[in-house]
Amino acid sequence: MGNLAFYVFLIVLLVGILSSAIRILREYERGVVFTLGRFTRVAGPGFIIIIPVIQQMVRVDLRTFVEDVPTQDVISRDNVSVRVNAVIYYRIVEPQNAILNVENYMEATSQLAQTTLRSVLGKHELDEMLAERDKLNSDIQEILDSQTDAWGIKVANVEIKHVDIDESMIRAIAKQAEAERLRRAKIINAEGEQQAAEKLVEAGKILAGDPRAMQLRYFSALHDIAGERTNTIVFPLPMDLMDAIRRRD
Repeated sequence: MGNLAFYVFLIVLLVGILSSAIRILREYERGVVFTLGRFTRVAGPGFIIIIPVIQQMVRVDLRTFVEDVPTQDVISRDNVSVRVNAVIYYRIVEPQNAILNVENYMEATSQLAQTTLRSVLGKHELDEMLAERDKLNSDIQEILDSQTDAWGIKVANVEIKHVDIDESMIRAIAKQAEAERLRRAKIINAEGEQQAAEKLVEAGKILAGDPRAMQLRYFSALHDIAGERTNTIVFPLPMDLMDAIRRRD
């Protein structure tokens, strides 16, 4: 009976040791293995055996992480207060660096993204934040990617989701846009009047070159006036006719 209990205990102990020694890593997982506290290797995916007590393994997920950057208060270069939030996409490319070089790579990446977001946007004016979002996304992504390289992390993309401003600033921007539209309308109107004046000068030169053309223009004007409901018609006499009348007198 005593021998049976011993064998049962031995079998249970063996099963416990084997279960603690065997690891199954999925295709998107890697295991950072430490032997007596020292980094040994990166294992996986598949069936992994480690020595209990002597070796430990830390699982690392290689899939892309989506990190929502909390809303940040930013003062733009033209002293406008805005609230900005963003999302970053990153993945681990060197598992050993993500475990050895930083305590918590997810928290570190999130904090770095927040400070970088404030730093980059603070160098730009509000108009640039609203109109050049793709360029700002690219700048933030490059800075994050270079700084997280030592952690074995690749920042694939950064997207600014919202740039929120207060109501008073929205009204000011609307007034500025309206003033800009009025300015453009006045410029277009002035350019049209200038072109019309130039065409009138050209027409005057052509008419002055041939007196018969001037008379035809007079008759055309009379025809247009006669079609309107007017009581008085002022008819300009040709200058050569006036000269002929003076000579008779």
